[in-house]
Order: sequence, then structure tokens, then C-alpha cells
Amino acid sequence: MRLARIGEPGRERPAVIDPDGAYRDVSSIVSAYTPEFFAGDGMAALREVDLAGLPVVEGRIGAPISRPGFILCVGLNYVDHANESNMKVPDEPVLFTKSPSALCGPNDDVLFPRGAHKVDYEVELALVIGKTARYLDSPEQAMEHIAGFTISNDVSERGYQLERGGGQWLKGKSCETFNPCGPALVTPDEVDLNGGLDLWLDVNGERRQTGSTDDMIFNVATILHHVSQFLVLQPGDLVNTGTPPGVAMGMADPDWLKIGDVMTLGVTGLGEQRQVLVPA
Repeated sequence: MRLARIGEPGRERPAVIDPDGAYRDVSSIVSAYTPEFFAGDGMAALREVDLAGLPVVEGRIGAPISRPGFILCVGLNYVDHANESNMKVPDEPVLFTKSPSALCGPNDDVLFPRGAHKVDYEVELALVIGKTARYLDSPEQAMEHIAGFTISNDVSERGYQLERGGGQWLKGKSCETFNPCGPALVTPDEVDLNGGLDLWLDVNGERRQTGSTDDMIFNVATILHHVSQFLVLQPGDLVNTGTPPGVAMGMADPDWLKIGDVMTLGVTGLGEQRQVLVPA
């Protein structure tokens, strides 16, 4: 099942993508893809729906979930990315957060922050929590707590992150529109993690990032099990799992993003995104 939200910001309608690729309006069945939807029986209710009998909805594609309570991110989760960042390959997951206000649709413009000079990109596999994850017993149990998978672009301002962060990354990660998400939330039964998912990102048509989830240092199950020993993840929370190599920061002569640049990116089976950098 593929969940999406269609409509202008703040007025998105919940939809399910049918086998022909049409977006079917399910607002008569569920009001929104909120934490309450995931915590309750929302997913089960949608699985019983005859999509062919529902109206098709068109328009802007929003993030596939309503504003999450928490956006948790894993840093340096690919060896080559850690190396290009001149940082130690971690012994356990490196965690940081992004403000939920950074969330936006997969094809929305990305706002270039005032005073920014080192804006970067990061294609990532992301997941949405389906039920409360607290002190999970094993990585295997962790997989039962995932509602589905999607794509995040973990846009970053490296100057804010590393030069003005005071030792933490929040300033460089949480600017408005710095987490394009979507286009859909794909349920686990339609995602073959064991086969490895390819990730890619282009800037102005030039390939910058290429990778596979097979190259993760910590896989999805390990991440969720580990995180649950330190904090509680709630239904509807978003978890970004790290980016492969090829970011601007890793270049000998970094080619930072600038106003007017176009980012296109995708993950196997999860769709594609496209963003244009515009002034904040």
C-alpha cells in the first residue's frame, strides 16, 4: 500500500495510490495521516477499502505524513560518507534531530536561508514509526514497529552545522523546508530491504550521489533497536537513516548548492523527488 497526501500546504487530503498510479481520495475513511492514525487502526481500515470506488484527487504532492512529533536522523551511516566528511566511522549510531517544521513536500521549493553559504544535499531512506518503540528486545522486534518507508532529502547548511553549531548540528539541519519527504509512504510488505535499495541524487542533471542500503553501517532494524534503548519513538515519528557518499562537503573543492539549482533524487521502489533552491 502506498499512502500520499494531495493538496496545498495545510490543506492536504489523504490518498492511497492505486495499482494504475492514480491518487484515490480516502478522506471519507480517515481524516489525516497523523500520529493518531498510525497508533489506531487507520492502516487496517485502509486495507479493506475498494479503491476503485473512490474519487481521484490531483494537485500538489505533500509530505506523506502530517507534521511528525519528532524527526530523528542517523549521521555517518555509510563508511564512504564518514570518510569523505573526515569523521571517524562510528562504533554505534550517531543521532541528531531536525525540527518538524523542516518537513515539506517532495517537489516543494527549498528555501535558501538568509546568510547561508554552504548548503548541501543528502538523499536518504526514511521510515515512519507505526507503533510506540520503547526498550525493544531485538532488531527483529524493531521491524514490527515500522508503518512504512519513504524518501528524505536531509538538506544541510554546513556552516551553521559545523562552524556555528556549538558542537551540535541542529542549526544546520532544521531550516525551513530542509526535509523534503515523499512522494509516498510505502508499507513494508512492498519494500525488499534484503535486496538492497539504490539511492541517487543529481544536481542540475549531474549525478552527485549513488549508493545502496546494503552499504549501511547500521541497518534499519539495528538503528531502531538501538534508539529504543535511549528514547521512545512514537507513532508518526520520522527517522532518516543516513546518506551515501557524494555530498558537496566531501569534495576537494566543494560545489555548494546555490539559488536556482535543481535537485532530483530517488530510492528504488519509493519514487522520486525534485526541488528548486529559491531565496527564503
